[in-house]
Amino acid sequence: MTDGLIDATPTADGALTQPQIDSWRTRGFAFVANLFEHELVAALRADATRTFPPPGSPDAARIADFGSGGRMAFPSRSDAFNAITLHPRLLAAIGALLDVPTSELRLTQSDLWPKYGQTRPRGALDNDEQRIHVDYPNHTLAHPSPWDRPEAVELILYLDDVDACGGATALVPRDGPNDPAYRWPIVDTPGVAELDYVNDRAHAEAYFAKQRPHLADWRASLYARERRVRYKPGDVLLYRHDLWHRGTALKPATLRLAHNITYRKAAAEWISVLHVGWAWSAYQKSKLFERLIAAASLEQRAVLGFPQPGSSYWCDATIAAVEARYGVFGIDMTPYRDALREA
Repeated sequence: MTDGLIDATPTADGALTQPQIDSWRTRGFAFVANLFEHELVAALRADATRTFPPPGSPDAARIADFGSGGRMAFPSRSDAFNAITLHPRLLAAIGALLDVPTSELRLTQSDLWPKYGQTRPRGALDNDEQRIHVDYPNHTLAHPSPWDRPEAVELILYLDDVDACGGATALVPRDGPNDPAYRWPIVDTPGVAELDYVNDRAHAEAYFAKQRPHLADWRASLYARERRVRYKPGDVLLYRHDLWHRGTALKPATLRLAHNITYRKAAAEWISVLHVGWAWSAYQKSKLFERLIAAASLEQRAVLGFPQPGSSYWCDATIAAVEARYGVFGIDMTPYRDALREA
Protein backbone atom coordinates (compact mmCIF):
# COMPACT_ATOMS: atom_id res chain seq x y z
CA MET A 1 0.00 0.00 0.00
CA THR A 2 1.52 3.33 -1.07
CA ASP A 3 0.14 6.90 -1.02
CA GLY A 4 -3.26 5.66 0.08
CA LEU A 5 -3.49 3.17 -2.80
CA ILE A 6 -3.81 -0.57 -2.29
CA ASP A 7 -2.46 -3.04 -4.85
CA ALA A 8 -3.88 -6.53 -5.20
CA THR A 9 -1.76 -9.35 -3.78
CA PRO A 10 -1.60 -12.65 -5.68
CA THR A 11 -3.30 -15.77 -4.40
CA ALA A 12 -1.37 -19.02 -4.08
CA ASP A 13 -2.38 -20.70 -7.35
CA GLY A 14 -5.97 -19.52 -6.87
CA ALA A 15 -6.19 -20.18 -3.12
CA LEU A 16 -6.23 -17.38 -0.58
CA THR A 17 -3.06 -17.03 1.47
CA GLN A 18 -3.21 -16.84 5.25
CA PRO A 19 -2.30 -13.12 5.24
CA GLN A 20 -5.21 -12.47 2.87
CA ILE A 21 -7.60 -14.41 5.12
CA ASP A 22 -6.27 -12.56 8.17
CA SER A 23 -6.70 -9.19 6.44
CA TRP A 24 -10.36 -9.92 5.69
CA ARG A 25 -11.05 -11.12 9.20
CA THR A 26 -9.27 -8.28 11.00
CA ARG A 27 -9.26 -5.27 8.65
CA GLY A 28 -12.51 -6.08 6.82
CA PHE A 29 -11.20 -6.72 3.31
CA ALA A 30 -8.74 -8.62 1.13
CA PHE A 31 -7.73 -7.32 -2.29
CA VAL A 32 -6.42 -10.20 -4.39
CA ALA A 33 -5.19 -11.03 -7.87
CA ASN A 34 -5.43 -14.21 -9.99
CA LEU A 35 -8.34 -15.78 -8.12
CA PHE A 36 -9.89 -16.49 -11.53
CA GLU A 37 -8.19 -17.59 -14.73
CA HIS A 38 -7.29 -14.74 -17.09
CA GLU A 39 -9.10 -16.35 -20.01
CA LEU A 40 -12.33 -16.66 -18.02
CA VAL A 41 -12.21 -13.00 -16.95
CA ALA A 42 -11.56 -11.93 -20.55
CA ALA A 43 -14.52 -13.99 -21.75
CA LEU A 44 -16.78 -12.40 -19.13
CA ARG A 45 -15.67 -8.91 -20.10
CA ALA A 46 -16.35 -9.66 -23.77
CA ASP A 47 -19.86 -10.88 -22.90
CA ALA A 48 -20.51 -7.80 -20.75
CA THR A 49 -19.25 -5.43 -23.43
CA ARG A 50 -21.73 -6.96 -25.88
CA THR A 51 -24.53 -6.67 -23.31
CA PHE A 52 -24.21 -3.04 -22.20
CA PRO A 53 -24.19 0.05 -24.42
CA PRO A 54 -21.01 2.09 -24.81
CA PRO A 55 -20.57 5.30 -22.81
CA GLY A 56 -22.06 8.39 -24.39
CA SER A 57 -24.73 6.46 -26.30
CA PRO A 58 -28.46 7.21 -25.85
CA ASP A 59 -28.99 3.71 -24.46
CA ALA A 60 -26.30 4.22 -21.82
CA ALA A 61 -28.21 7.19 -20.42
CA ARG A 62 -31.17 4.90 -19.75
CA ILE A 63 -29.21 2.32 -17.74
CA ALA A 64 -30.05 2.48 -14.04
CA ASP A 65 -27.34 3.56 -11.62
CA PHE A 66 -27.64 0.32 -9.65
CA GLY A 67 -27.55 -3.25 -10.89
CA SER A 68 -27.79 -4.63 -14.38
CA GLY A 69 -31.53 -4.24 -14.79
CA GLY A 70 -31.66 -8.02 -15.14
CA ARG A 71 -29.36 -7.99 -18.17
CA MET A 72 -26.56 -9.89 -16.41
CA ALA A 73 -27.80 -11.56 -13.24
CA PHE A 74 -27.48 -15.19 -12.20
CA PRO A 75 -28.20 -17.45 -13.99
CA SER A 76 -26.98 -15.67 -17.11
CA ARG A 77 -26.77 -16.50 -20.79
CA SER A 78 -23.04 -15.85 -20.34
CA ASP A 79 -21.29 -19.13 -19.58
CA ALA A 80 -18.34 -17.18 -18.18
CA PHE A 81 -20.63 -15.32 -15.78
CA ASN A 82 -22.11 -18.54 -14.41
CA ALA A 83 -18.69 -20.21 -14.23
CA ILE A 84 -17.29 -17.37 -12.13
CA THR A 85 -20.34 -17.28 -9.86
CA LEU A 86 -19.96 -20.97 -8.99
CA HIS A 87 -16.20 -21.26 -9.46
CA PRO A 88 -14.62 -23.87 -7.13
CA ARG A 89 -11.81 -21.43 -6.29
CA LEU A 90 -14.34 -18.81 -5.26
CA LEU A 91 -16.32 -21.23 -3.12
CA ALA A 92 -13.11 -22.37 -1.43
CA ALA A 93 -12.09 -18.74 -0.79
CA ILE A 94 -15.45 -17.82 0.73
CA GLY A 95 -15.43 -20.96 2.86
CA ALA A 96 -11.94 -20.10 4.11
CA LEU A 97 -12.96 -16.56 5.07
CA LEU A 98 -16.10 -17.68 6.90
CA ASP A 99 -14.45 -20.86 8.24
CA VAL A 100 -17.23 -23.16 7.03
CA PRO A 101 -17.40 -25.99 4.45
CA THR A 102 -18.40 -24.77 1.02
CA SER A 103 -21.59 -26.86 1.22
CA GLU A 104 -22.67 -24.54 4.05
CA LEU A 105 -22.56 -21.44 1.83
CA ARG A 106 -25.52 -19.89 0.03
CA LEU A 107 -25.42 -17.53 -2.92
CA THR A 108 -27.44 -14.33 -2.42
CA GLN A 109 -26.17 -12.07 -5.20
CA SER A 110 -24.51 -12.35 -8.59
CA ASP A 111 -25.03 -9.30 -10.75
CA LEU A 112 -22.75 -7.58 -13.26
CA TRP A 113 -23.03 -3.81 -13.05
CA PRO A 114 -22.14 -1.19 -15.64
CA LYS A 115 -21.18 2.18 -14.17
CA TYR A 116 -20.92 5.22 -16.40
CA GLY A 117 -18.82 8.31 -15.70
CA GLN A 118 -21.15 11.29 -15.48
CA THR A 119 -20.96 14.49 -17.48
CA ARG A 120 -23.95 16.21 -15.80
CA PRO A 121 -24.38 17.72 -12.33
CA ARG A 122 -24.92 15.07 -9.66
CA GLY A 123 -28.23 14.58 -7.91
CA ALA A 124 -28.85 13.29 -4.40
CA LEU A 125 -29.38 9.69 -5.53
CA ASP A 126 -26.58 9.50 -8.09
CA ASN A 127 -24.17 6.59 -7.80
CA ASP A 128 -21.02 8.18 -9.29
CA GLU A 129 -19.37 9.74 -6.22
CA GLN A 130 -20.93 7.84 -3.33
CA ARG A 131 -21.18 8.79 0.33
CA ILE A 132 -19.24 6.53 2.64
CA HIS A 133 -21.47 3.71 3.79
CA VAL A 134 -21.82 0.07 4.77
CA ASP A 135 -23.72 -2.41 2.59
CA TYR A 136 -25.72 -4.35 5.14
CA PRO A 137 -29.05 -2.41 5.04
CA ASN A 138 -30.17 -3.77 1.65
CA HIS A 139 -28.69 -7.23 2.21
CA THR A 140 -30.02 -8.22 5.62
CA LEU A 141 -33.26 -7.94 7.55
CA ALA A 142 -31.27 -7.49 10.74
CA HIS A 143 -27.85 -5.97 11.58
CA PRO A 144 -24.43 -7.60 11.16
CA SER A 145 -23.33 -9.73 14.08
CA PRO A 146 -20.31 -8.68 16.18
CA TRP A 147 -17.09 -8.48 14.22
CA ASP A 148 -15.76 -11.90 15.22
CA ARG A 149 -18.95 -13.61 13.98
CA PRO A 150 -19.04 -12.72 10.25
CA GLU A 151 -22.03 -14.01 8.29
CA ALA A 152 -21.32 -13.13 4.66
CA VAL A 153 -18.67 -12.22 2.11
CA GLU A 154 -19.30 -9.66 -0.61
CA LEU A 155 -16.94 -9.16 -3.53
CA ILE A 156 -16.27 -7.02 -6.57
CA LEU A 157 -14.56 -8.58 -9.57
CA TYR A 158 -13.15 -5.72 -11.65
CA LEU A 159 -13.13 -6.10 -15.43
CA ASP A 160 -11.42 -2.81 -16.29
CA ASP A 161 -8.34 -0.80 -15.32
CA VAL A 162 -8.52 2.06 -12.83
CA ASP A 163 -6.06 4.09 -14.89
CA ALA A 164 -8.45 4.01 -17.83
CA CYS A 165 -11.75 4.79 -16.15
CA GLY A 166 -11.18 5.82 -12.52
CA GLY A 167 -13.89 4.78 -10.08
CA ALA A 168 -11.62 3.18 -7.49
CA THR A 169 -13.39 1.69 -4.50
CA ALA A 170 -12.42 3.57 -1.34
CA LEU A 171 -12.47 1.80 2.02
CA VAL A 172 -11.63 2.33 5.68
CA PRO A 173 -9.55 -0.56 7.06
CA ARG A 174 -10.57 -1.54 10.59
CA ASP A 175 -7.80 -0.89 13.09
CA GLY A 176 -8.49 -3.33 15.90
CA PRO A 177 -11.50 -3.85 18.19
CA ASN A 178 -11.38 -0.31 19.62
CA ASP A 179 -11.33 1.50 16.29
CA PRO A 180 -13.70 4.51 16.67
CA ALA A 181 -14.76 4.12 13.03
CA TYR A 182 -16.32 0.76 13.88
CA ARG A 183 -18.26 1.63 17.01
CA TRP A 184 -21.44 -0.30 17.69
CA PRO A 185 -24.16 -0.26 16.41
CA ILE A 186 -23.42 0.76 12.82
CA VAL A 187 -26.23 3.21 12.16
CA ASP A 188 -24.63 6.61 11.49
CA THR A 189 -25.15 6.68 7.75
CA PRO A 190 -27.94 7.95 5.48
CA GLY A 191 -30.58 5.34 4.75
CA VAL A 192 -30.53 3.68 8.19
CA ALA A 193 -33.24 4.09 10.85
CA GLU A 194 -35.02 7.43 10.41
CA LEU A 195 -32.39 8.88 8.05
CA ASP A 196 -33.32 9.31 4.39
CA TYR A 197 -31.38 7.43 1.74
CA VAL A 198 -29.02 9.86 0.03
CA ASN A 199 -26.24 8.39 -2.11
CA ASP A 200 -24.18 11.25 -3.56
CA ARG A 201 -21.37 12.29 -1.22
CA ALA A 202 -21.92 16.05 -1.24
CA HIS A 203 -25.69 15.77 -0.86
CA ALA A 204 -25.40 13.06 1.79
CA GLU A 205 -22.95 14.91 4.00
CA ALA A 206 -24.99 18.11 3.77
CA TYR A 207 -28.08 16.16 4.80
CA PHE A 208 -26.21 14.36 7.57
CA ALA A 209 -24.78 17.62 8.93
CA LYS A 210 -28.33 18.96 9.20
CA GLN A 211 -29.81 15.84 10.80
CA ARG A 212 -26.93 14.88 13.11
CA PRO A 213 -24.51 17.85 13.21
CA HIS A 214 -22.73 16.49 16.28
CA LEU A 215 -21.41 13.62 14.13
CA ALA A 216 -20.17 15.67 11.17
CA ASP A 217 -16.53 15.59 12.33
CA TRP A 218 -16.73 11.84 12.88
CA ARG A 219 -18.07 11.31 9.35
CA ALA A 220 -15.28 13.52 8.02
CA SER A 221 -12.74 11.33 9.81
CA LEU A 222 -13.91 8.32 7.80
CA TYR A 223 -13.14 10.07 4.53
CA ALA A 224 -9.75 11.15 5.90
CA ARG A 225 -8.83 7.50 6.50
CA GLU A 226 -9.85 6.22 3.05
CA ARG A 227 -7.61 3.94 1.07
CA ARG A 228 -8.37 3.20 -2.59
CA VAL A 229 -7.84 -0.02 -4.52
CA ARG A 230 -5.70 0.24 -7.64
CA TYR A 231 -7.62 -2.37 -9.60
CA LYS A 232 -6.81 -4.11 -12.85
CA PRO A 233 -8.88 -6.62 -14.85
CA GLY A 234 -9.34 -9.78 -12.80
CA ASP A 235 -8.58 -8.21 -9.42
CA VAL A 236 -11.09 -9.04 -6.68
CA LEU A 237 -12.03 -7.03 -3.60
CA LEU A 238 -13.44 -9.34 -0.92
CA TYR A 239 -15.11 -7.39 1.85
CA ARG A 240 -17.74 -7.45 4.58
CA HIS A 241 -21.21 -5.96 4.90
CA ASP A 242 -19.97 -3.90 7.86
CA LEU A 243 -16.93 -2.35 6.14
CA TRP A 244 -17.04 1.42 5.57
CA HIS A 245 -16.45 1.99 1.87
CA ARG A 246 -17.75 3.84 -1.20
CA GLY A 247 -17.50 4.08 -4.94
CA THR A 248 -15.60 7.10 -6.24
CA ALA A 249 -16.18 9.06 -9.42
CA LEU A 250 -15.37 7.59 -12.81
CA LYS A 251 -13.70 9.66 -15.48
CA PRO A 252 -16.41 11.41 -17.51
CA ALA A 253 -17.91 9.42 -20.38
CA THR A 254 -16.23 6.14 -19.40
CA LEU A 255 -17.65 2.73 -18.55
CA ARG A 256 -16.54 0.46 -15.71
CA LEU A 257 -17.76 -3.14 -15.61
CA ALA A 258 -17.75 -5.03 -12.33
CA HIS A 259 -19.23 -8.35 -11.21
CA ASN A 260 -20.76 -8.20 -7.71
CA ILE A 261 -21.20 -11.49 -5.82
CA THR A 262 -22.30 -12.26 -2.26
CA TYR A 263 -22.28 -15.51 -0.31
CA ARG A 264 -23.63 -16.03 3.20
CA LYS A 265 -23.50 -18.80 5.75
CA ALA A 266 -26.40 -21.18 5.21
CA ALA A 267 -27.59 -20.54 8.77
CA ALA A 268 -27.82 -16.76 8.25
CA GLU A 269 -31.33 -16.82 6.81
CA TRP A 270 -31.84 -13.13 7.60
CA ILE A 271 -29.51 -12.22 4.73
CA SER A 272 -31.71 -11.83 1.66
CA VAL A 273 -31.27 -12.71 -2.00
CA LEU A 274 -30.62 -9.32 -3.56
CA HIS A 275 -32.33 -9.89 -6.90
CA VAL A 276 -34.73 -12.29 -8.59
CA GLY A 277 -34.36 -15.88 -7.35
CA TRP A 278 -32.64 -18.52 -9.44
CA ALA A 279 -35.72 -20.69 -10.08
CA TRP A 280 -37.41 -17.76 -11.84
CA SER A 281 -35.13 -18.57 -14.79
CA ALA A 282 -36.90 -21.86 -15.44
CA TYR A 283 -39.14 -22.12 -18.53
CA GLN A 284 -36.71 -20.34 -20.85
CA LYS A 285 -36.57 -21.96 -24.25
CA SER A 286 -32.84 -22.52 -23.89
CA LYS A 287 -33.42 -24.51 -20.65
CA LEU A 288 -30.38 -22.65 -19.30
CA PHE A 289 -31.29 -23.07 -15.64
CA GLU A 290 -32.22 -26.74 -15.91
CA ARG A 291 -28.98 -27.55 -17.76
CA LEU A 292 -26.97 -25.64 -15.16
CA ILE A 293 -28.53 -27.59 -12.27
CA ALA A 294 -28.00 -30.92 -14.02
CA ALA A 295 -24.33 -30.22 -14.77
CA ALA A 296 -23.45 -28.62 -11.42
CA SER A 297 -21.41 -30.37 -8.75
CA LEU A 298 -23.02 -31.28 -5.43
CA GLU A 299 -21.37 -28.27 -3.79
CA GLN A 300 -22.45 -25.91 -6.56
CA ARG A 301 -26.05 -27.11 -6.22
CA ALA A 302 -25.83 -26.74 -2.44
CA VAL A 303 -24.85 -23.05 -2.58
CA LEU A 304 -27.95 -22.42 -4.70
CA GLY A 305 -30.17 -23.99 -2.03
CA PHE A 306 -30.68 -27.32 -3.77
CA PRO A 307 -31.18 -30.03 -1.07
CA GLN A 308 -27.99 -31.95 -0.39
CA PRO A 309 -27.66 -35.73 -0.16
CA GLY A 310 -28.90 -36.76 3.26
CA SER A 311 -31.40 -33.89 3.49
CA SER A 312 -34.76 -34.72 5.02
CA TYR A 313 -36.28 -33.60 1.72
CA TRP A 314 -35.13 -36.76 -0.02
CA CYS A 315 -37.21 -39.92 -0.17
CA ASP A 316 -37.81 -42.42 -2.97
CA ALA A 317 -40.64 -40.28 -4.31
CA THR A 318 -38.74 -36.95 -4.39
CA ILE A 319 -35.65 -38.56 -5.92
CA ALA A 320 -37.77 -40.01 -8.72
CA ALA A 321 -39.62 -36.73 -9.21
CA VAL A 322 -36.47 -34.57 -9.42
CA GLU A 323 -34.94 -37.11 -11.79
CA ALA A 324 -38.03 -36.81 -13.97
CA ARG A 325 -37.55 -33.04 -14.10
CA TYR A 326 -33.80 -32.97 -14.80
CA GLY A 327 -33.03 -36.46 -16.14
CA VAL A 328 -33.24 -35.42 -19.76
CA PHE A 329 -30.41 -32.97 -19.07
CA GLY A 330 -28.18 -35.67 -17.59
CA ILE A 331 -28.49 -35.18 -13.84
CA ASP A 332 -27.00 -38.03 -11.78
CA MET A 333 -29.17 -38.83 -8.75
CA THR A 334 -26.85 -41.60 -7.49
CA PRO A 335 -25.45 -39.57 -4.55
CA TYR A 336 -28.96 -38.82 -3.31
CA ARG A 337 -30.04 -42.47 -3.60
CA ASP A 338 -26.88 -43.69 -1.89
CA ALA A 339 -27.34 -41.27 1.03
CA LEU A 340 -30.96 -42.37 1.42
CA ARG A 341 -29.97 -46.05 1.61
CA GLU A 342 -27.29 -45.28 4.20
CA ALA A 343 -29.63 -43.29 6.42
